[in-house]
Amino acid sequence: MRLTQINAELCIDRHFAFMNVPAALERRRNYAGPAFFSYGFRPFFFGGAIWSALTILMWIPVHAGVWQWPSVIVPLDWHIHEMLYGYVPAMVAGFLLTAIPNWTGRLPVCGAPLAALFALWIAGRIAMLTNAVIGFPVAAMIDAAFLLVLLGVAAREVIVGKNWRNLRVLVIVSALALGNIAFHVEVIRTGSADYGTRIGIAAVILLISLVGGRIVPSFTNNWLVRENPGRLPIPFGRYDMATLAASAVALVCWIAAPSAIVSGAFLIAAGLMHAVRLARWAGDRTWRDRLVLVLHVAYLFVPTGFLLTGIAIVWPLVAPATAGIHAWTAGAIGLMTMAVMTRASLGHTKRPLIATPLTEAIYLCLLAAASLRIAAALTGSIGLLHGSAILWVLAFGAFAASYGPLLIRKPPVWQRAAV
Repeated sequence: MRLTQINAELCIDRHFAFMNVPAALERRRNYAGPAFFSYGFRPFFFGGAIWSALTILMWIPVHAGVWQWPSVIVPLDWHIHEMLYGYVPAMVAGFLLTAIPNWTGRLPVCGAPLAALFALWIAGRIAMLTNAVIGFPVAAMIDAAFLLVLLGVAAREVIVGKNWRNLRVLVIVSALALGNIAFHVEVIRTGSADYGTRIGIAAVILLISLVGGRIVPSFTNNWLVRENPGRLPIPFGRYDMATLAASAVALVCWIAAPSAIVSGAFLIAAGLMHAVRLARWAGDRTWRDRLVLVLHVAYLFVPTGFLLTGIAIVWPLVAPATAGIHAWTAGAIGLMTMAVMTRASLGHTKRPLIATPLTEAIYLCLLAAASLRIAAALTGSIGLLHGSAILWVLAFGAFAASYGPLLIRKPPVWQRAAV
């Protein structure tokens, strides 16, 4: 055990011997502060899960008409914003700050810089909750600052690490940041946000399509080669690029003209392409590993969202627009972020990559929440809507309660060199 630690330390030393290590990088290598701020996934996955549950918990009585808090913006816009530009950016931050060190070979952002970034995200949540007190323009500036600062931090790491390939991820995150700014500008000018909402949803769905299109077949391939040899996922290729391009065109049309028949036709075409793409990843062979299976189930909501949103435009009497939007948000975004959160939390704290019964229950709660929310949109049932909300709160609350200790505390001594 001691020899393993020494070898790990020697490998680190040899790595840094080839370069002049800046003082900031040296401090990160020798980081000995709280485990909570040792890696980006720890504060942002934990904080994001708590905020996701609290936001919906507050939204239920507001939607039922039994509680109202003072706010400059209408409760529906606050709900949309805090899920799309509050919860999602926390997940994006946790993912980026964890993935970029793997992409670039650089050490992770940790310690005081990470704590400051997390504090800025929290400040945005408080500002949006108290916007009637501090004024909406001030709240908007505080909130918008987080994604802009995150982009600056991530871009610096990617550029210094010369990882040009993954700059495309930051381009999509830039669209999310611009969507947030557009959301605030619309609220200030008109009292409601339409373009900002669609830009944000489109950016996140493109991000899931891009990143999910790499991690889902990759993790599936690794598991199948090891546990179930046979048909393997088709790797990322020209068809995937065509699907991403078609999706971008369809989503841009939807943002600009959400009621145009051509937008609906493009969305339906992109949805069919995503369905074929998912079928190429051999997800039907992963039933024994729930950590892999849930990635396929989560991605299934991407084509579902495209198809339902397109159908709502072309045949508005068949399905309402909210059905497709919630297939994307509650289904694709909710379940995919949870799949990544659980897998990354286990892997980066050196726990076995096995879905416990509680983790499986979390997945089932979110799957049921997304399904009920789509059903509520299709039927107009308030009961189904509230049932979906309760299941969502249970899922993210259970993640915070069960995974929180892994994210907050230091790992055992024998694991620290690897973590």
